[in-house]
Amino acid sequence: MEKIDLKKSLRALFNPPKGKFVEIIVPELSFVKVDGAGDPNTTEAFQAAVQWLYGVSYAMKFAAKAQLGRDYVVPPLEGLWWSDDPGTFVRREKDRWQWTLMIMVPDFVNREMFDKAVEKTDAKRDDKHPTLRFEPYDEGRVLQALHVGSYDDEGPLLKHLHGEVMPALGVDFNGPHHEIYLGDPRKTEAAKLKTILRQPIRKL
Repeated sequence: MEKIDLKKSLRALFNPPKGKFVEIIVPELSFVKVDGAGDPNTTEAFQAAVQWLYGVSYAMKFAAKAQLGRDYVVPPLEGLWWSDDPGTFVRREKDRWQWTLMIMVPDFVNREMFDKAVEKTDAKRDDKHPTLRFEPYDEGRVLQALHVGSYDDEGPLLKHLHGEVMPALGVDFNGPHHEIYLGDPRKTEAAKLKTILRQPIRKL
């Protein structure tokens, strides 16, 4: 059975150059999502959200393999981040951040599989997650670059994006700051972590 890897089939979305912002168009894609707020390093809800997302995503993967004969690699964790002041990301004021964590879902996985995956995950956990949902996300025109290093070292690259790249192109923010986590912080030293930094944009 061939195992589908969306990072390869959607290669343009996952391979920006290091430290240099390039423009691409992101098509509408489906995700499992969970909302929250606060510092991801200290907020218990953040870790609970991650656990819920992976529990449901792997349950859907196993269902697709059993029911459809289609296997796939569970895509990386992604995060949408926003604040009333975008400068909080440059200054790393994490307690002022709001977020939606999400994991992409292949187009052959349907809502019935999601609903059953939620039931299975719920049976294994003591908590509930009222914002857990399965929905499309149409991001459109974006700028993205690869950041290598600690999450806390993203500030200079984001400052470059906000203060130089976007003004030079005559564009403005058109959605939350978006991060795609290609590395696992539990297994990779901070200096080697790879994170895609993405910003939806629109013409001024």
